[in-house]
Amino acid sequence: MTLERRSRIVDEVEAATRVKDGMCLSIGGHIMSSHAMALVRRIIRQGTRNLTVVGAASAGLEVDLLIGAGCVRKVVAPYVGAEALAPIGPFYKAAAERGEIETWECDEGMYYTALRAAALRLPFLPTLAGLGTSLPEVNPDLKVFADPLTGRPLVAVPPLQPDVALIHAAYADPYGNVQFVGSGMGDRAHHRAATVTIVTVERVVPNEEIRRNPIATALWNVDMVVRAPYGSHPFQSPGFYLHDEAHLEEYLAAARAAVGGDRGLFDKYLERYIFGPANHAEYLQTVGFPRILSLHEV
Repeated sequence: MTLERRSRIVDEVEAATRVKDGMCLSIGGHIMSSHAMALVRRIIRQGTRNLTVVGAASAGLEVDLLIGAGCVRKVVAPYVGAEALAPIGPFYKAAAERGEIETWECDEGMYYTALRAAALRLPFLPTLAGLGTSLPEVNPDLKVFADPLTGRPLVAVPPLQPDVALIHAAYADPYGNVQFVGSGMGDRAHHRAATVTIVTVERVVPNEEIRRNPIATALWNVDMVVRAPYGSHPFQSPGFYLHDEAHLEEYLAAARAAVGGDRGLFDKYLERYIFGPANHAEYLQTVGFPRILSLHEV
């Protein structure tokens, strides 16, 4: 019996509805690159709340934006910021200091160990990461124990399993086979750990094109594929476009003012870029195609 392959292509509206209040949501990428922003904006627009957000090992302002929009209860990420533009995300810093969100303290070693434990369906995995630091003291989920074979101390790291992983990549075919330009950073770990994976891509290509270079296929059998050219904006997408520094500065000015007590600029930012545009295409129109095209990477 031959089973017909099923297309996994959906639009951003349908994809975002898979993210419900109270879920654990992971967002791939790396600081200024490759975040599924078309879906992040849609999640804010649909009013999702009380999320546990697992950022990238080095997460960017996509996490900060979700906090500022009131979507987040807890953050798991070793870093949230925008490098020289913002060494730490303004909403993330303020919310953590004020106790408005929970933070799951970890370093990158513990972070990837937790995702690997989820992928392997294990109750924990041991690591040397964090020994000799205060991390096991400030994060009660981390337990120091003696290795039963050598007696050496180890840290037991519990699994970190997202309900939904959002990933941005270069290409996918309609059947959920995904290829990156570049390494894809830690996105494979998100896909393996998550219950559901949704990938936005710059281009949907025929399966024959994917099969021309099968070794480049980094993810397969993802649950949903969303066609979203410029879908990582204002962040970069390797091989396609650079990050939009002017837009990020606009966001940061609004976020910093809001943290200081004046949400006027930030509310205008949300209205202009998230609640105003009906879809991703209208968002790009709002940003303006002269600016969009100026970011093109050759």
